[in-house]
Amino acid sequence: MPHITKKTVLHQIRQFKNSIFQFSHLPFSDILSTDALDLIIEHSESSRDRIFTPLVTLKAFIFQVLSTDGSCRQAVNHVLSERLYEGKLANSIQTGAYCKARQKLPQKQLKQAVESSGQALHQQAHKSWLWKGHNTLLTDGTTVLMPDTQENQIDYPQQSNQKPGLGFPIARIVGLISLSVGSVASYAMGAYQGKGSGETSLFSQVIGVIAENDILLADRYYCTWAIIALIMQQNSHILVQNHAQRKPDFRRGKKLGAKDHLIEWEKTKRKPGWMTQSDYDALPNKIVFREFSVKGRVYVTTLIDAKKYHKQELDELYTQRWIVELDFRSLKTHMKMEMLRCKSPDMVRKEIAVYLLAYNLIRASIARAAKVKKQIPRKISFMTTVQIFNEGILSLIVLSEKGLKYAIDGLLNAIASIPIGQQKRKPEPRAVKRRPKSYPLLKKPRNKAREAINS
Repeated sequence: MPHITKKTVLHQIRQFKNSIFQFSHLPFSDILSTDALDLIIEHSESSRDRIFTPLVTLKAFIFQVLSTDGSCRQAVNHVLSERLYEGKLANSIQTGAYCKARQKLPQKQLKQAVESSGQALHQQAHKSWLWKGHNTLLTDGTTVLMPDTQENQIDYPQQSNQKPGLGFPIARIVGLISLSVGSVASYAMGAYQGKGSGETSLFSQVIGVIAENDILLADRYYCTWAIIALIMQQNSHILVQNHAQRKPDFRRGKKLGAKDHLIEWEKTKRKPGWMTQSDYDALPNKIVFREFSVKGRVYVTTLIDAKKYHKQELDELYTQRWIVELDFRSLKTHMKMEMLRCKSPDMVRKEIAVYLLAYNLIRASIARAAKVKKQIPRKISFMTTVQIFNEGILSLIVLSEKGLKYAIDGLLNAIASIPIGQQKRKPEPRAVKRRPKSYPLLKKPRNKAREAINS
């Protein structure tokens, strides 16, 4: 945006960083870097709007996805509150200008901001948060729904067993999430069904993010020759449960212990659909990996040193794979990403990117509090941090440098003061007392139902 001066841009970036608790005296002080914010400003479409600049719009968008209401009106009201705190003129609370400004944000650069912030937080994890010196990533797939518009249906068609007008467009997302700090290091999204839309196809788009010496925990769906070979090719590691169709035979291979051995797996003749033939041909004809059993559960791993990586320890590590389900629950249920709001595919992709960016910023605040207070990030309440984050944004705007340091220290103390998993409650029935309102299900497209009422 060439009409904005460099001094103004730097001021906006500094304000943005202050609002997300990113200060130089704190750990993880540059998770969302100046370069990433510069790229978002640079690639935003030009606008004469002096209120909804790219960073003001992005901050309002982040607040919107973190808020309990989740509406554009609440985001605009938040901008109004910020301007009044700063002694500026009030903006209109009509949402039109904000919605147009959101459309001007660059989707590619938003995704890059998600991945750069998530990877930076993952790579800077404190050594005490690692497993035997290894940083660990979790992967899995999930789905999200979006408004039933013609544009969304073209890019993300509803499930084929649903009648037209009665379902919702649906997208599949596969994410790489850090076990130690919970940040989203990378993600890929596509239609729910059709060629190239499966979990492993989407996973192939993010596999290159797994760094050397990192461990990937995944479910048995990822126990394929191609995935294991690619992981080994980039000097990373994987721990997965054996695929149900592969029957282990512990009489074969090099024995490492009871039901623990090294085996050789030959390349399959048929390549997976998500790989090019040249990439598949470049992989070795055989790979050697470890297979072991603990309490009837059979695992496959590239961590072949049985003395350094005892199979009982690996079994305990794998029990943490289910944490990825809690992370998706935080996004979809607590942050309400399960049903998106945007009505075009381009805005849907931006909305998902902003959800994941906001999620990473919350995880960064948790990591800061954990590092300062010598705690484990995964043992600090996510939703408490969201609430403190939302309330803290406004209070940080008008404070001086000394006041900022005092306030942020108090906010980090508050974040670290609410651990999870410590509550002791009596068993409760899995039932609700409040009855749902007795509205009938919509059994015909809404426009036809509307015509029937008016006829």
